[in-house]
Amino acid sequence: MRKLHYIFIFTCLFLSFKGRAQEEMTLKTQDTVKAVIDPNRPARAAFYSALVPGLGQAYNKKYWKVPIVYIGLGVGIYSYTWNQKKYQGFRDEYKRRLDGTSDPNHPIYGGLDNDRLIRGQKFHQRNRDLSALITAGIYILNIVDANIDAHLMQFNVNDNLSLKPDMNQNQIDYKFNYGMTLTYSF
Repeated sequence: MRKLHYIFIFTCLFLSFKGRAQEEMTLKTQDTVKAVIDPNRPARAAFYSALVPGLGQAYNKKYWKVPIVYIGLGVGIYSYTWNQKKYQGFRDEYKRRLDGTSDPNHPIYGGLDNDRLIRGQKFHQRNRDLSALITAGIYILNIVDANIDAHLMQFNVNDNLSLKPDMNQNQIDYKFNYGMTLTYSF
């Protein structure tokens, strides 16, 4: 516990000295240039992302997110098609057995009874449906991400808002309380 106490004190001192050194070295001038806020930008990014997945991220200049979107959608679509193919195989074999036209020496389905074929159908059908939901969720998440990212690009971030570590000694039991101080200066 004492080690944590000393590490926190050292971090607080280091950050406070670093901030003071930077304040002394920089000139205190304020820029009066206002950023142009385009209220249609988030809607446009969401529309682009809905039109072509990943296009909204490219519009927001977050190019590193585009491969993540396509990998997520690709894995979801691949899982859907694979489970659909397996479901069709189990279903077709079950139908052949009901018709009496199945091959008992089939390398995959020959050693399975009807109950296992039904369970295989249900298993792959459930996984296919889950894959479709996950793929739709990734597509919707792609649109929401583009919209939120476009909103946050217009958010004003300046030096008036700061977050610093803080340490106070409790007057009752003289233990140290650790926390963060959020400061907003007008």
